[in-house]
Amino acid sequence: MNAIPKPDLAPPAAPDSAPKGAPKTGAELVVACLRAQGVEMVFGYPGGAIMPLYDAIPGSGLKHILVRHEQAAAFAADAYARATGKAGVCLATSGPGATNLLTGIANAFMDSVPMIAITGQVPSSLIGTDAFQEVDIFGMTMPVVKHSFLVRKAEDIPDIIAQAFAIATSGRPGPVLIDLPKDIAQSPITKARPAPRAKAAPKPYTAEALADAIAMIGQAKRPVLYVGGGVAKAGAVEALRRYNMLAGIPAVATLTGLGALPTNSKDFYGMLGMHGSKAANTLVQEADLLLVCGARFDDRATGKPDAFAPHAKIIHFDCDPAEIGKLRAADIAVPGDLKAALEGLPAHILDISPWRERARNLGQKHAFDYNAPGAGIFAPAFLKRLSEAAGDNFVAACDVGQHQMWVAQHCRFSRPEAHLTSAGLGAMGYGIPAGMGAKLARPDDCVVTITGDGSIMMNIQELATLRRYGINLKIVLFDNATLGLVRQWQELFYEGNFSEIDLYDNPDFADVARAFGIEAFTVSRREQMDGAIARLLATTGPVLAHVHINPRENVWPLVPPGKSNIDMMEH
Repeated sequence: MNAIPKPDLAPPAAPDSAPKGAPKTGAELVVACLRAQGVEMVFGYPGGAIMPLYDAIPGSGLKHILVRHEQAAAFAADAYARATGKAGVCLATSGPGATNLLTGIANAFMDSVPMIAITGQVPSSLIGTDAFQEVDIFGMTMPVVKHSFLVRKAEDIPDIIAQAFAIATSGRPGPVLIDLPKDIAQSPITKARPAPRAKAAPKPYTAEALADAIAMIGQAKRPVLYVGGGVAKAGAVEALRRYNMLAGIPAVATLTGLGALPTNSKDFYGMLGMHGSKAANTLVQEADLLLVCGARFDDRATGKPDAFAPHAKIIHFDCDPAEIGKLRAADIAVPGDLKAALEGLPAHILDISPWRERARNLGQKHAFDYNAPGAGIFAPAFLKRLSEAAGDNFVAACDVGQHQMWVAQHCRFSRPEAHLTSAGLGAMGYGIPAGMGAKLARPDDCVVTITGDGSIMMNIQELATLRRYGINLKIVLFDNATLGLVRQWQELFYEGNFSEIDLYDNPDFADVARAFGIEAFTVSRREQMDGAIARLLATTGPVLAHVHINPRENVWPLVPPGKSNIDMMEH
């Protein structure tokens, strides 16, 4: 499906490929500085206070994607960053525009995603007067950014933007806010020029700590490699894979660590934690050593903290020293450059044959069963086949709910960039904007948004953005007419007192998609599954598969609240 034709507006905008001359205003300087940092695409929505910046975009060489809600701009920039490793950029006006970015900024902060959020602000003379569309976005975002800037002079813009990118992308990545008053954006400038790109070098690890780690690994009989999202952030994926291949240590991953090791690797036993695999959780509980790489002992991964890996010593590799010892004391801490530290580990197979055999037996014993009863579509089987059919180019941009856990359990991921999800924040509505950002960042990848009937309604307006730009995003919508994960918890832990989870009055989502100009179809029977997957993969242009599933289907296995990971419910 082609993008819709652009209306004939007068005067026509200058082509994006023709950059302007020297910047004449603060706003033009912002755009020039973004280009100097290598920014090619931004996501945003215009308004009064940010209007000078939008006036500077046409003809600048900067590609702007107009979303239909500012939250979607932040989510799209987040996924663009995860897909490229560069900082994503989003724009919004003051007041409600800025506050609508807040959830997306918090999402990037929780998952350590580099992002630059630029908000318009009322003129400097009106700050603090409760002016129209004035909010203290600087103050509001302080808990969920690495740093904030309030621009006070146009001449400071080059240094501020250079610092913002350096902060966002170095160390443990994260979002940075730049609040730009309207009068500063309109200020004439004469001498300021874009500052060069800058990025702090990773802090080196200490040789003594690594030597101690090597000695402890050599003594272990039941080691487990515990992989988190920090591995990809540190550019350490290849170093980890090489070490794992040569050492042969059974490995597990957190939700954001999936794909750092290919999920079909012979030494990989799945996700650990609340909805992890039984094999992964059992291995961790029996381990005598955990090699923790770029993970933070999140509560969803560890379950009951004092019962987590009770027999294991801990070697913790992380670029952020604040994470080491925060929730679980490390016997050996290796802060600093994770990639270099992994490259410094000895590359030889460990003498742990009985442990490897135990791991293989657990993997076989607790393998997932895809032969569900009934004539309906079984979501785990659908996802498994879809990811295998799409191959190494598959990317899942996943919303939050039961489908999120099924994706983590059952999809095949060949690389960490293939799994995009709101992990730490758990923000519904992430899926479609994230899919847009990922597909625009990596147009040759097979990007699939996987969402539920609850999540899709949070940002369904972005179907218009898909249509406008002809973004070839594939959407799988699992519809069980309920808030599935909440319903499951109410069934299991609240005595079946189902409260406000019934979505019986959902629209026909295929009809909704078609009303936006998106190709769509509906399936509900098992024999339709292979045809639906083939149609999804073959369609050029945005397409939505509306997949009806059993409303009483639960995600298994499950660690009950307050229990150890070994106490998993399996049905």
